[in-house]
Amino acid sequence: MVVAACSAEPPAESQALKLENYKGQWLVINYWAEWCKPCIKEIPELNALDAKYPQVAVLGVNYDGATGVPLAKQVKELGIEFPIVAKDPAALLGVERPVVLPATFILNPDGQLVHSLVGPQTLEALAMATGQVAVPVEDPASTETSELP
Repeated sequence: MVVAACSAEPPAESQALKLENYKGQWLVINYWAEWCKPCIKEIPELNALDAKYPQVAVLGVNYDGATGVPLAKQVKELGIEFPIVAKDPAALLGVERPVVLPATFILNPDGQLVHSLVGPQTLEALAMATGQVAVPVEDPASTETSELP
């Protein structure tokens, strides 16, 4: 897998990325496209996750396979602040390429795929999925029930 840093200029070189480099850390891999409105809505949430939780690494995958200047332009226009993977990692993850966007794959600190999420995610949902905040437990005493007549 190759990661390209995205800026207004095309990346001078791509660096190889190995999943082993993320052992001990949560890894969030998000598939997005510039034409996908839910993807665009989700980008600030992913940026916030990447900035707020240092033990979580966020990587993006451009669904359309854009590279170089076109990719850098999309990243800049959409305000993406996390690194973009230059090569589709689906095979490396052992999953099928997503058919619905946005799609997010979450690997635990041991490198195991633990969540496959479809649709736009919130910072709170991503933080829970990566173990950064506790999942709220519903108090059974506060749940209203109604009896059938």
